[in-house]
Amino acid sequence: MEGPKRQKPYAKPQGERRGLLLVYTGDGKGKSTAAFGLALRAHGRGLKVRIFQFIKHATARFGEHRAFALLGIPVEGLGDGFTWKSQDLDRSAALAREGWQRAKEALLSGAYDLVVLDEATYPLRYGWVPLEEFLEALSARPPHVHVVVTGRGAPEALLALADTVTEMRKVKHAFDQGVPAQRGIEH
Repeated sequence: MEGPKRQKPYAKPQGERRGLLLVYTGDGKGKSTAAFGLALRAHGRGLKVRIFQFIKHATARFGEHRAFALLGIPVEGLGDGFTWKSQDLDRSAALAREGWQRAKEALLSGAYDLVVLDEATYPLRYGWVPLEEFLEALSARPPHVHVVVTGRGAPEALLALADTVTEMRKVKHAFDQGVPAQRGIEH
């Protein structure tokens, strides 16, 4: 046990305020959930938010889609679901490339203060979206635009470019104990 801190444990940063690149990666749960929490925080402060999901399909209606729709935050599914369920990986790759073009346009437009690129590490890892093009777009975005990239196995070059990287690490998971996914809690 320890007592509460009585003095601020850090000095106030003196750097510029600018759009940040945050990466949530790792094998633990919570990458998308953290990104969605940040999206809610930004929306609550009046920032304009746009979310792209690279694996979810365009007609997905998961809990986050329903909640964001009520708040007026656009969420666009760019994929066709889990790759192991895909009937045509060439189609999955084409959807990722087409979706990346829409996401890149939104990112570079400056119309949004926060752009979430959920599950974007997967098309990067599979070679469906060129890593160099992805990194160039992140670097070329308007200075006020914050970006969150989520997904397992984030490429080292993306981690190097990021301002903040959080790695989610699985310590224990109910699924490993035979508990199936539960609607509204985890999937």
